[in-house]
Amino acid sequence: MTICMKSFWQEEEGATALEYGLLAALIAGVIITAVTTLGQVVSNTFNTIANSMSAAAS
Repeated sequence: MTICMKSFWQEEEGATALEYGLLAALIAGVIITAVTTLGQVVSNTFNTIANSMSAAAS
Protein backbone atom coordinates (compact mmCIF):
# COMPACT_ATOMS: atom_id res chain seq x y z
CA MET A 1 0.00 0.00 0.00
CA THR A 2 2.76 2.49 0.88
CA ILE A 3 4.63 1.65 -2.33
CA CYS A 4 1.50 2.42 -4.34
CA MET A 5 0.99 5.75 -2.54
CA LYS A 6 4.66 6.66 -2.97
CA SER A 7 4.57 6.02 -6.72
CA PHE A 8 1.34 8.06 -6.97
CA TRP A 9 2.93 11.12 -5.33
CA GLN A 10 6.08 10.89 -7.45
CA GLU A 11 4.25 10.61 -10.73
CA GLU A 12 4.64 13.74 -12.87
CA GLU A 13 2.22 13.01 -15.73
CA GLY A 14 -0.56 15.03 -14.10
CA ALA A 15 1.57 18.16 -14.05
CA THR A 16 2.33 17.74 -17.73
CA ALA A 17 -1.36 17.42 -18.58
CA LEU A 18 -2.09 20.54 -16.55
CA GLU A 19 0.62 22.46 -18.38
CA TYR A 20 -0.78 21.39 -21.75
CA GLY A 21 -4.25 22.50 -20.64
CA LEU A 22 -2.98 25.93 -19.59
CA LEU A 23 -1.07 26.29 -22.85
CA ALA A 24 -4.16 25.37 -24.88
CA ALA A 25 -6.25 27.91 -22.94
CA LEU A 26 -3.66 30.63 -23.56
CA ILE A 27 -3.53 29.87 -27.29
CA ALA A 28 -7.34 29.88 -27.48
CA GLY A 29 -7.45 33.27 -25.78
CA VAL A 30 -4.96 34.73 -28.25
CA ILE A 31 -6.88 33.31 -31.21
CA ILE A 32 -10.20 34.69 -29.93
CA THR A 33 -8.67 38.13 -29.42
CA ALA A 34 -7.08 38.14 -32.87
CA VAL A 35 -10.25 36.99 -34.63
CA THR A 36 -12.37 39.56 -32.81
CA THR A 37 -10.00 42.39 -33.72
CA LEU A 38 -9.65 41.24 -37.32
CA GLY A 39 -13.45 40.87 -37.59
CA GLN A 40 -13.96 44.47 -36.52
CA VAL A 41 -11.41 45.72 -39.06
CA VAL A 42 -13.02 43.73 -41.88
CA SER A 43 -16.49 44.93 -40.86
CA ASN A 44 -15.34 48.56 -40.91
CA THR A 45 -13.75 48.05 -44.33
CA PHE A 46 -16.94 46.57 -45.80
CA ASN A 47 -19.02 49.37 -44.31
CA THR A 48 -16.71 51.98 -45.87
CA ILE A 49 -16.97 50.27 -49.27
CA ALA A 50 -20.76 50.00 -49.00
CA ASN A 51 -21.07 53.68 -48.09
CA SER A 52 -18.81 54.68 -50.98
CA MET A 53 -20.86 52.60 -53.43
CA SER A 54 -24.09 54.15 -52.10
CA ALA A 55 -22.71 57.64 -52.52
CA ALA A 56 -21.50 56.86 -56.05
CA ALA A 57 -24.89 55.42 -57.06
CA SER A 58 -26.77 58.52 -55.85
